[in-house]
Amino acid sequence: MSFESRRRRWVGVGGASFLVLVGISAAVPAAYVELSPGPTFNTIGSYEGTPLITISDHKTYPTTGNLDMVTVSERGGPFGGLYAGGVIRGWVDPNSQVLPQEALYPDAVSSTQVNQQNQADFVDSQSNAVAAALGYLHIPVTSAVKVVVVSPGGPSDGKLEVGDVLLSVDGTKVNTLDGVTKQLATSKPGAQVVLEVNRGGANKSVAVTVGDSPTKPGKAFLGISMAQSAVGPFPIEFKLSDVGGPSAGMMFSLGIIDELTSDNLTGGQHIAGTGTIDPNGTVGAIGGIAQKMVGARDSGATIFLAPAANCSDVIGHIPYGLTVASVVTLSDSVAALEALTHGKPAPKSCS
Repeated sequence: MSFESRRRRWVGVGGASFLVLVGISAAVPAAYVELSPGPTFNTIGSYEGTPLITISDHKTYPTTGNLDMVTVSERGGPFGGLYAGGVIRGWVDPNSQVLPQEALYPDAVSSTQVNQQNQADFVDSQSNAVAAALGYLHIPVTSAVKVVVVSPGGPSDGKLEVGDVLLSVDGTKVNTLDGVTKQLATSKPGAQVVLEVNRGGANKSVAVTVGDSPTKPGKAFLGISMAQSAVGPFPIEFKLSDVGGPSAGMMFSLGIIDELTSDNLTGGQHIAGTGTIDPNGTVGAIGGIAQKMVGARDSGATIFLAPAANCSDVIGHIPYGLTVASVVTLSDSVAALEALTHGKPAPKSCS
């Protein structure tokens, strides 16, 4: 056997060994998280046959085009399902991002904890969107207590629902977290309390047998997480499930404004965007914006609204055919749409 033949055989064996090693490593869970473009949802459209935003007992106006909220699909981390082979694929996919798990989850958390926090953030973003949109339109809002998490197997499981607004506890009206806590303090574990809630625009009485608090033994425990929320003088309901996090706030606000005003914010065009919103209308930074821009463009959007605080992540990642405007406030977002939908340049951009 010549040297050349021996060399070729060594390379061939080495290649086979490499493939075997890759095959083994692909089956080993990796401590990474892969972010990729997720689905989009039109805030002025429908979801599963129901308007994504429903406004009752107030005049609304027809809408056209899209005001898409965008999402990121996540694999790995607390949710599992990401193996070494997936990490490698994510590294070579220009539309995905692979990060060490500790970059997103520095503390050990379960998928249940992450889902609960994401759901709480999502409900909170809807409350902030209501406050910001109605504030922009000079419509007053009031304070209310909303259910953001119902613990599985807890006293309220199957009785209260995420999004319920607590109106009274045992006949005493409540509109603050302190008010609910103070009223519950009059009950003991094992007692039945009657809660009046507003669910989907209708009031409903719910009886709950309270449990014993796992952190404060002897104290009544409903098994829910609550948030103080903004409520308008007419019902504004959101229909969307299996989505979490705070980053849809700005687009929810724009959807509410578009439905409550005769101005057509989209001009019939396909708009997308992302950003948190606070009750005063300030737009905040979010994660995964590169993947969100790809998802927006893939869904047909030509205009994208991005938080100015994310400009460093936007530059160099804008998909072909997508015009990006940077915004700091809800008013900036409306002004950007006014310009872009009329063929004018965005008042502010990341470039």
